[in-house]
Amino acid sequence: MKIYDLLRMSLNNLRRRKGRTALTVIGVVVGTCAIVVMISLGLAISAQNEEMLASWGDLTKIQIYNYGSDPTNRDAPKLDDDMLTTLHGWEHVVSVTPYYQPQNLGGSILAGKNDQYSQYLWNIYGLYTDAIEPMGFQLASGKYLTDDMNLGKDKIPVLVGENMGYQFEDTRRSQNSSKRRRYQGQTDSLGNPVPPFVDVNKDKMTLQLSYTDQNGKVESKDYQLVVVGVLVSDYNAAYFTDSGIVMRLADVQMLEKAYERLSGQKSSSSGSVTVYSSSGSYSYTPGSNGYQEVYVKVDKVDNVADVEKQIQDLGFQTSSMTQIREEMQASVARSQMILGGLAAISLLVAALNIANTMTMAIYERTREIGVMKVLGCELGHIRAMFLVESGAIGFLGGAIGVIFSLIISFVLNHLTLILALFGSSADISGLLGSLGGGMMGMGTGSISIVPFWLVLLALAFATLVGLLSGIMPAGRAVKISALEAIRHE
Repeated sequence: MKIYDLLRMSLNNLRRRKGRTALTVIGVVVGTCAIVVMISLGLAISAQNEEMLASWGDLTKIQIYNYGSDPTNRDAPKLDDDMLTTLHGWEHVVSVTPYYQPQNLGGSILAGKNDQYSQYLWNIYGLYTDAIEPMGFQLASGKYLTDDMNLGKDKIPVLVGENMGYQFEDTRRSQNSSKRRRYQGQTDSLGNPVPPFVDVNKDKMTLQLSYTDQNGKVESKDYQLVVVGVLVSDYNAAYFTDSGIVMRLADVQMLEKAYERLSGQKSSSSGSVTVYSSSGSYSYTPGSNGYQEVYVKVDKVDNVADVEKQIQDLGFQTSSMTQIREEMQASVARSQMILGGLAAISLLVAALNIANTMTMAIYERTREIGVMKVLGCELGHIRAMFLVESGAIGFLGGAIGVIFSLIISFVLNHLTLILALFGSSADISGLLGSLGGGMMGMGTGSISIVPFWLVLLALAFATLVGLLSGIMPAGRAVKISALEAIRHE
């Protein structure tokens, strides 16, 4: 028997029992539709969770804390340049850099005629230059820092935050004067934006280190800050992109050495820190075990957990979005498992209906089966005929179920607009929030996502359910005695 003949015969048999076939198909439709919709909701929630986490920060960054590791874990290696070079050589690691903030640096940044405008040295960070761009810092103008920049004696190339100019104060105004400071977003009486006192792209800025000893004698050293680029303000990348100053790590360390010469004190003279733990209290000097804050950039989100585990195995404390992401994914998976299990019950019922339908078909066609055997039809062809019929029921139900799923997905994604056309409104964020573990409602994406692979998977799964449901009836059909089947009324 040719395949074409087999398919034609099987479909004709299904058409002869339209009512029973339709009822059986409906069961598959309901089960398939329920499963696809539940998975599509979970995919949408996962996508929105990823979007929300991305708004909190870079998902591929790992932050290494080194504030208390020295006293509490004396076996932890030093988080210095050599260690960072080692980390950079690891698989999946794109870039590594400290966010180095000087511990003890006195002075100010001056600008304007007769140094009229000033701001404190509170937001200076030193980074590896080759890590600035990979870490996600974007430029509003200018170019990135490089190690080979040589601008001349006492000139330091810097990147500044987009709103760094608003940190300057007019020192000729009293502390209580409303005109001493200008703020981002401030407008004048006509509603026009008020610019900062200092234009970081045009005005000359001087970093002045200063130290006053016990006798009131002031020692100072001036460096010209040359702005080579302005960073786009992005708190997700780093808060200093808004109003801070980024230097080459070597330049920050050079400033620390210069201030040590002025003050006659080491950078660590800011004092020790006491850490309390269950095993007692420990005192240590900040920076004594290397850099206090280091960031590691990983190539893909899926590799963050493995790299973070390797860093923790070295004895360092870490922080990343991985744990939150995994908790959110686990919450969505649990909800999907529960709802998907309920949906699978309907598909199980549909499978039983398919088996029942095919069993009834055998009783009704017992004489037909006997005639086919007497005429020499192979048992495999008889078995295949019933399997094709059950598989066709599964495929047809799966196809219709997918179509209904796509319609439901479209309605959910455009529910607000559809209800607005009828003068009504609805908010289903609470329902979706409970499905997503309370993390839903902050994204802006679709409520339901039905990718192409899910359509194919649903069709294949429904067809497989049909085939499996027909195995037992098909086996029963080939075991029927030809003579008894012919005599069957």
